[in-house]
Amino acid sequence: MHKDRDAALVNDCKRGDRRAMSQLVTQYQKPVYNAAYRILGSADDAADTTQTVFLKVFEHIADFDPKYKFFSWVYRIAINESLNQVKKRHNQEPLGDSQASPWRSPEEHLDSDRVCNRVQGALMQLNEDYRTVVVLKHMSGCSYQQISEILQLPTKTVKSRLYTARQLMKKTLQTTGPGSYE
Repeated sequence: MHKDRDAALVNDCKRGDRRAMSQLVTQYQKPVYNAAYRILGSADDAADTTQTVFLKVFEHIADFDPKYKFFSWVYRIAINESLNQVKKRHNQEPLGDSQASPWRSPEEHLDSDRVCNRVQGALMQLNEDYRTVVVLKHMSGCSYQQISEILQLPTKTVKSRLYTARQLMKKTLQTTGPGSYE
């Protein structure tokens, strides 16, 4: 992926190069935010978590082991921070999607919102282990190997959790009515 480029940027960061830090933030800010957003279900919480992740990354950049991928290390920090936020707040509200697409009719937009709310609601009902693998696989586009590295789990465990999570979400979505998460 970007391993050589990332390694060079990390080395520059260790020497205090602010431009290298800025490049790493630019490269990983969106994927970190998206993962946090899907785990937390809140744009504000995801933004706060993203800032915390990068503060921790740069505070501990000297501890980064270059035999691992920087991507995996950053994602692990992001997942841990997101899960810590979930533990801190006990009330989990479903995510609402309020951005209308200009080319869809109001009815299509309403139907799309309902589906998004139902899926987000089902996702938020999963325990953290299952939710994390779903977010990494389906929302962040990580491979099984990448998820395995990020979560420090065997690939078989990742596949098993993902299968179970999909089954639980399917069951939840089949047993809830169309307006259950509005």
